[in-house]
Amino acid sequence: MSIDEKKRLQRNDRVTIRTVATHAGVSVAAVSKVMRNAYGVSEALRAKVTEAIEALGYRPSRAARGLRGRSFTIGVLLIDIRNPFLPEVIAGVNGVLAPSHYQAMIGVSDARVQLETSLIESMIDYKMDGLILVAPRLPSEIIAKFAVEIPIVAVGYHDAGATAFDTVNADDQRGAEIAVEALLACGYRDIEMLSLGEREGHQVSVVRQREIGFRRAMQRSGLGSSAPITKIPIAPPKREETMRKFLSRKNRPRAVFCWSDLDAITLLSLAMEMGVRVPEDLAVVGYDNSSTAALGLVNLASIDQSGRELGQVATRTLISRIEGRTGAEHILQIPSLVGRNSLTRSSSASGA
Repeated sequence: MSIDEKKRLQRNDRVTIRTVATHAGVSVAAVSKVMRNAYGVSEALRAKVTEAIEALGYRPSRAARGLRGRSFTIGVLLIDIRNPFLPEVIAGVNGVLAPSHYQAMIGVSDARVQLETSLIESMIDYKMDGLILVAPRLPSEIIAKFAVEIPIVAVGYHDAGATAFDTVNADDQRGAEIAVEALLACGYRDIEMLSLGEREGHQVSVVRQREIGFRRAMQRSGLGSSAPITKIPIAPPKREETMRKFLSRKNRPRAVFCWSDLDAITLLSLAMEMGVRVPEDLAVVGYDNSSTAALGLVNLASIDQSGRELGQVATRTLISRIEGRTGAEHILQIPSLVGRNSLTRSSSASGA
């Protein structure tokens, strides 16, 4: 190591937030606001502070921040990393955090309550400033207990009555209604839903909300309140076996709404393997508008709930909670349909 490098490191060790404030000609509070990307910071102030940080080579001590009660780290807990919808949510989180001095740390569970609880406790122990929970499986009362210790925003968790934590969701009931309305508009009336097994059907889950929306849209169209819903096991090989049985049924419907692209894409693959033509024999609408759904060989019509926007809104909501907001917020985003070949109007649609 050269003498100049040693001097530079020694200088950096002495640089504090006060040093940055003095160099920039602003207050310590102003530097703090820029570092946490607080609302209302002017571009001129941001430029001054950023220039001072770069000139001085200032690197904030996360350990010191943690001792003062602020680590500028946000925990993001994911339940199932296989879902292609999740990268968009993470991109939204990182997009909001990028211009700030917050960083995201990601933990991955597998829908087991014990592991999920353990990960949240670890994030609290590491003095993270807040948590974004994506589709948590924990009961609301347990999340509320954690929220006493740390600010929490839950995504994909419909609990509008929660007072201790915030929720940010797509309007999943409305999304399912849009899917049914699109199928009806294409002339289909023999419509079924593919959903997840009962374990995934509790009231706060997106699965349950989409089932409610599906049944409501079917009833409103005069097709009955007990519209058929086929439950799919979450784990292979029973998952694929159930889909094969669905496709080989003599009374198979002419159109199907899948709770997620995750299963809709698998259904398309199995349909091709079994000689079931889409959409000629079976129209399909998924949910999430994942990047895979848009591929030319897939061409899956899907409900877009804008995962990136959900991640952005959740992050801004969490930061405002960290900054002192106390009243709970429950935000619903309106989804939309992205039409593709799996929904093409067919003259042979049953009941058209």
